[in-house]
Amino acid sequence: MQLKGIHHLTAVTADAGANFAFYTRTLGMRLVKKTVNQDDVTAYHLFYGDGAGSPGSDITFFDFGLAARERRGSRTVTRTAFRVGSPESLAWWEKRFAEHGVARGGIVERHGRQVLDFEDFEGQRLSLVDDGGRYEAHPWDKSPVPAEHQIKGLGPITMTVPALDPTDVVVKELMFMRAAGTYPDPEAPEHMVQVFEMGEGGPAAELHVAVRPDLEPARPGAGGVHHVAFRSDDADYDGWAERLKETRVPSSGKIDRFYFRSLYFREPNGVLFEIATDGPGFDADEPAETMGERLALPPFLEPRRAEIEAGLKPLATG
Repeated sequence: MQLKGIHHLTAVTADAGANFAFYTRTLGMRLVKKTVNQDDVTAYHLFYGDGAGSPGSDITFFDFGLAARERRGSRTVTRTAFRVGSPESLAWWEKRFAEHGVARGGIVERHGRQVLDFEDFEGQRLSLVDDGGRYEAHPWDKSPVPAEHQIKGLGPITMTVPALDPTDVVVKELMFMRAAGTYPDPEAPEHMVQVFEMGEGGPAAELHVAVRPDLEPARPGAGGVHHVAFRSDDADYDGWAERLKETRVPSSGKIDRFYFRSLYFREPNGVLFEIATDGPGFDADEPAETMGERLALPPFLEPRRAEIEAGLKPLATG
């Protein structure tokens, strides 16, 4: 079994309306699924991806309206990268961020790639990375961003831990990732970031682990990350469930999220990992042409639609 790359990244917002505006209008991503947190149906779960809602393209948000801002630190995911197709796209985005007042750095080289760091309105730490045109693009025809500059999908995910060894054992021995180099932490160059790759490797299939023993644990909140999910072939899902059981790693067990199937567990430094299948996909319950325009509920929640809708703040996404 081999994980194929990053499946999705789930973060936290305290303002669903502003979140929708930033990710669809400023970043030009498509809202491919408007649903609820299946463990807390009073909260929206919003999925933003490419035009097709491809596995590996989506950043998702739980809308916890009363959440305070995250207190930054370790033992969490600390930066989410998106892929674009060329250095020209990075330059285009640098200009767009300036025009829209988006907090940003400059274009720099990191681990052999051109990168542009920026933040959303809640301080969510993000980056754009040039993928060298390596991956197929599925642009969204209603995006305010020209097709050639649109975000293609997720890139490397960076997590920060106080010690590398416990995480190293899990990602290599349990999850079959491979060490793929190091680079100085851009926020503290005296510390190093270890790169791990999975599947065919490349920017869509990398986990970066920053080792920062100087930091206190993060306090979860808006602008922070809830978990990171890794892509599994549908046929390997049972095998991953059995592997977690055999290695006695505490996990959620099999959970059917309807749009994909999931397994959750925490690596030793406390970061929540998910293994998620590519299928069935976001068009399992609504036409691909209109995904994200209405509140979608998986079949086991559909009988509670009236109750769920009454408990949600209206969010226009059509």
